[in-house]
Amino acid sequence: MSSSAGGVSLSVSRQLSAKTHRRVADSSRPVQLPATPRRSISLPSEFRFTPELSSGTSADSVILKSENLVALNALATSMKGRFRCIYLDPPYNNQEVYRHYRDDHSHEEWLDSILARLRAVRPLLAGNGSVWISIDDRAMHYLKVGADRVFGRENFVTTVVWQQRTTRENRKAFSNNHEYLLVYAADARQFRKSRNLLPAGEELLSRYRNPDKDRRGPWQSVSANVQDGHATAAQFYELVAPNGKRHRPPEGRCWIYTRQRMQTEIRAGNIWFGSNGNGVPRIKRFLRDSKVGLTPETLWRACDAGTNDEAKKHLLQIFPDQPIFDTPKPESLLARILDIATDPGDWVLDPYLGSGTTAAVAHKMGRPYIGVEQGDHAVTYCAKRLRLVIEGEPGGVSPRVGWSGGGGFRFYERIG
Repeated sequence: MSSSAGGVSLSVSRQLSAKTHRRVADSSRPVQLPATPRRSISLPSEFRFTPELSSGTSADSVILKSENLVALNALATSMKGRFRCIYLDPPYNNQEVYRHYRDDHSHEEWLDSILARLRAVRPLLAGNGSVWISIDDRAMHYLKVGADRVFGRENFVTTVVWQQRTTRENRKAFSNNHEYLLVYAADARQFRKSRNLLPAGEELLSRYRNPDKDRRGPWQSVSANVQDGHATAAQFYELVAPNGKRHRPPEGRCWIYTRQRMQTEIRAGNIWFGSNGNGVPRIKRFLRDSKVGLTPETLWRACDAGTNDEAKKHLLQIFPDQPIFDTPKPESLLARILDIATDPGDWVLDPYLGSGTTAAVAHKMGRPYIGVEQGDHAVTYCAKRLRLVIEGEPGGVSPRVGWSGGGGFRFYERIG
């Protein structure tokens, strides 16, 4: 969580006047950020480029030191429909006062503030883009109802349960060991088609073998018969194997192919009858032809997505002399989100950048990003952390993604 909505009054969405909105949207002196021609970003003149806080050679990615609703409105024209993934880690409204931000506003102020920012990010989403919102169970249900109104109930994708701690909390009635991710899409149907599978693990890959030394490489077998509910007459027949053994599908089932198609597949070496030729016929599916991966599940365990404690330890490694964030998100959590929701080169946005985790992970994974943070830690954490990433910072997901350094970002600060 960050201070972008919490460092000043959370009712800023109410207080921001129409005059301020017009000044952000209609500035007559736009500032052009240094960028490649195909990734042009423009901001009103109240955003000042700060070269001494920028780093590296790439002009794609940007850190904005600004109140986030102002920044989101400033991006409305040049970045409309550009972001494949938007991640929000807002204050949870748990009535605490943290080192880097306050989280003790009224329920109505808090909800109005979050929904104002969701309305601001919606037009920034690409057609196949998605929004991921971190929240806990004290406010999740209220936020879900509000977010349904912003994105449409039909574009709600799922609720992910993340195991954010593995230790037991004995001071409360229940040890709360999880948080949530509310996932919405610009268009749920497009997202369903374009979202990525998670990388296949060793257990899945081990299913692919090559017992017959097929020149096409490893394969696994799947059933050659299916339920007969929608079958045609051509799918019911006696199948004769190459060694002469005869096979019929089980009761209530039929062959997946017609007789003619089945013979074609047998001649092509695509049907497996076991090592001795007497086995039940099965179809060979080759690893080289398969999109091998895991369908994302809604339960994210700590061993896969990390914990808050892991994130704190990582921050202590890279910032040993600075006050630690109270509730940072681990890099592995953001990496899993980006694995599912984006491909290399896709734009990522975080309006509550906090300690800079989203930007750091996007940088390491080859996704251009815009991060917004209004507190001083936009400089002391975010910019400093990204400079370390550019230098090859080895922690977090660096080993998993093979990160060794490079790239850059531009730092802009809102003045006035």
